[in-house]
Amino acid sequence: MTHLPKLRMGIVGAGIMGRGHAEVLSAHPDVEITAVSRRRLDDAPDAAVFADYTDLLSSGTVDAVSITTPDHLHADVMVAAARAGVHILVEKPFTTTVEDADRAVAAIRQAGVTAMCLFNHRWVPAYAQAKERMPLVGEPVVGYARKDDTIHVPTEMIGWADRTTCAWFLSSHDIDLVTWLYDDHVDEVFATARYGKLRGMGIETPDAMQIQARFGRGAVATFESAWIYPNTFPTMVDSYVTVVGESGVIQLDRQKENIQLATDQAYSYPRNMLQRVVHGVPAGAYRDAIHHFVDCARTGAQPLITVESSQHVTAVLAAAHESARTGAPVKL
Repeated sequence: MTHLPKLRMGIVGAGIMGRGHAEVLSAHPDVEITAVSRRRLDDAPDAAVFADYTDLLSSGTVDAVSITTPDHLHADVMVAAARAGVHILVEKPFTTTVEDADRAVAAIRQAGVTAMCLFNHRWVPAYAQAKERMPLVGEPVVGYARKDDTIHVPTEMIGWADRTTCAWFLSSHDIDLVTWLYDDHVDEVFATARYGKLRGMGIETPDAMQIQARFGRGAVATFESAWIYPNTFPTMVDSYVTVVGESGVIQLDRQKENIQLATDQAYSYPRNMLQRVVHGVPAGAYRDAIHHFVDCARTGAQPLITVESSQHVTAVLAAAHESARTGAPVKL
């Protein structure tokens, strides 16, 4: 049996998601975090620190890179990584323009590197089970996916909310998920955006967006995103999906993830499906998705999520924002 060497990983982006990737990758027995940009991460104390991602990629110290920069900065790093022959794991959304998605996919395919966008919801057990059960509900007819955040996210958690929208940040997950469940692609969208609360706080981004999508085989779906829930809401994310088929229906509610916690300060449903630590070891769908990429990068296997499917998610969202701007349906 051939023993594969450890995968030398670099991390570009040292914010919340960069720390999350570092936590998972540092616990993987077949991974060594060898480089980070632009500042040291607690879970990668021995990694070289590079001032710029171009220096990291040209250093010869990494086989693969995790890209955890803000949404609008993914594309340039992907193109540079592909040209350097470095495998790519990129946080969602893949990119925030079709042009960026096209050039990233072209560079990745030309270089022949392994690449995957981290749409980790495909590893949530309930969603994976839903995918397996889709034949039981028959041909998809209509779906609804809601992913709403508390106002903490655009006002405190990320400092670049004005460079993205709730749809890019949240509905990207749901569009990937529903297109996967439907096994179909979106042909046309109509979308609306509501501005008000966040704009009044000096953050130029919609409070909420709603996207109606028509799929190739005739099914439809609505994607709702908002990030102005009050911070008193018991979960930071309110996530719900339903798919109606010709022979049945599947509903998935992730608000309550197994336990409830009441203290003198708050009542909450601690998250544990995506990210959790069990006896000191990272676990959950987020960890499983990253491990899947590591396996693919080490063995040459094809990732469950193709860059072309992530490119399609970008195209759907770009069309939705154009529709919201013009007030007219947009064909893809």
